[in-house]
Amino acid sequence: MRRLIRRFLHDQRGNIAMMGVASMLVVCGFTAFGVDIGLIFLDQRRTQSTADLAAIVAASNLGNATNAATATVVKNNYPADSLVAVEYGTYVADATLPPQRRFTAVAGPGPTTNAVRVTLQTRTPLYFGKLLIGSDSFNVRASAVAATTTMASFAIGSRLAALNDGVLNQLLGGLLGTKLSLSLMDYQSLLSAKVDAFSFLSALATQVNLTAGTYDQLLQGQVKLPDLVAALLAAQRETNGNNAATIALANVSQALTGLLTTVVPQTLIDPGPYAVLQAGQKPLFGLPVSVLDLLSAIAVLGNGKHQIAAGLNLNLPGIASISLQAAVGERPVGTSWITVGTKGASVHTAQTRVLLQVQLLGSGAASLVNLPLYVEVAPGTATLDAMQCGSPDINTSTVTLGVKPGVVDAWIGSVSTADLTNFTTQPNPPPATLVNALGLVTVTGLAHASIGNTRPTSVDFSYADIQAQTRKTVNSTSFVSSLLGSLLGQINLNVSLLGLNLQLGPLLQLVGGILAAATTPLDQVLSSVLQTLGVSLGQADVWVTGIRCDGAVLVN
Repeated sequence: MRRLIRRFLHDQRGNIAMMGVASMLVVCGFTAFGVDIGLIFLDQRRTQSTADLAAIVAASNLGNATNAATATVVKNNYPADSLVAVEYGTYVADATLPPQRRFTAVAGPGPTTNAVRVTLQTRTPLYFGKLLIGSDSFNVRASAVAATTTMASFAIGSRLAALNDGVLNQLLGGLLGTKLSLSLMDYQSLLSAKVDAFSFLSALATQVNLTAGTYDQLLQGQVKLPDLVAALLAAQRETNGNNAATIALANVSQALTGLLTTVVPQTLIDPGPYAVLQAGQKPLFGLPVSVLDLLSAIAVLGNGKHQIAAGLNLNLPGIASISLQAAVGERPVGTSWITVGTKGASVHTAQTRVLLQVQLLGSGAASLVNLPLYVEVAPGTATLDAMQCGSPDINTSTVTLGVKPGVVDAWIGSVSTADLTNFTTQPNPPPATLVNALGLVTVTGLAHASIGNTRPTSVDFSYADIQAQTRKTVNSTSFVSSLLGSLLGQINLNVSLLGLNLQLGPLLQLVGGILAAATTPLDQVLSSVLQTLGVSLGQADVWVTGIRCDGAVLVN
């Protein structure tokens, strides 16, 4: 037996045949396994292509992304349940970020949503590989992100159509905490000058030495009021050089030297999907803003909830003097004066309260009539309702805003300073003393009027309107005549002689005539004051500053 074994071990006949058989088994095994690997790679490519298509279609239809992606998957011969996830999100093309961090998922479509991430999972059947992994199929997973840049920028506020340097100097100076002495021509030059909002934000980042932060971080930080105006001046000088507007703005900036007031500028501008860009980067989306509009918004923001007081010497007929008290509340949380966004984005004005103490020139027993006029304007709202991107002709693009002016509540009555600054409740004032003749004869009066819309009004902007930044005004449906005319026409007057209520017809008629004659000049005063504060009586002014209409594309 030992001899046979030894002989077998030393016998080399047939070795090649045996090695050939073994090699053929290995080759056949790898060939069979290669078939499965090839199928997996082929299915991976098909699955990825389908995911890419589904992401593009979903991003093109953000309002119905899941259904659009599902339909695309089914059309490519995959079952609907192959679609594992459709995620809404915000995509920022920031080269400084790794690709996986450029998409930020959100709960659902919103003002900043501009992208969709689609995840697809399919199964590839295995013919030979199942002997190795114990499964007859292999899961293939693919995801794709597609983004669209269909968005618009728009703003809400008042148009300073009738500039009054006296009111603007008093009011803007009071809001900014300084004294201004600009001329009417200065204000006109500031109104006509335009700067890009992102140039302003970049200049602000430089002003506050923010070298490694985003626009969002910049806007949420505490910034000194002089730094905001200095940044506006830098952006104005960069855009327009040393013209009249630059000189006027430099005078304002100089007047703020040493002021320590700090504000959080996030209610000025909402950059939308560009908020996560590094400060200093400028997107391919212009956001032109009037220098005077932005200066007024900065002033209102700097005032916050604090009260301002100013005397207005306007030399208007029938008016001896006017003292102004004003208070500006905060905008609704999360909104701004100007924004960049998609459908559903909104902007709001701030709640505004004004108390005018007016002395009217009269005659006889009513030689001087005191008229306390209180007006409260609730926040107005503009919402981006629709965008139509013209293709291939961009000139056919349109934007539709839903606009609702703030409700106006006005009183002639005795409103205290405490009532004016308490934004938690609305005043309900008692009658005010209009005439006091040496304590013997007094005339009191009380009136109340309100105007406002309950539903938004649709306002369409053509591409020409957008290019020209045309401002459109929405009036409250019930605003038929002057608010002051309504107030003064229904005022309830009472005369008291030595504390006794009497019906002294001639005196009542005299006071009524004095009040009626003051309607027009008081309209002018109130209109100028409210426009400077960014609101109007029963009106909302809106304008669209830009629209971007890129189609959906794969981004990673």
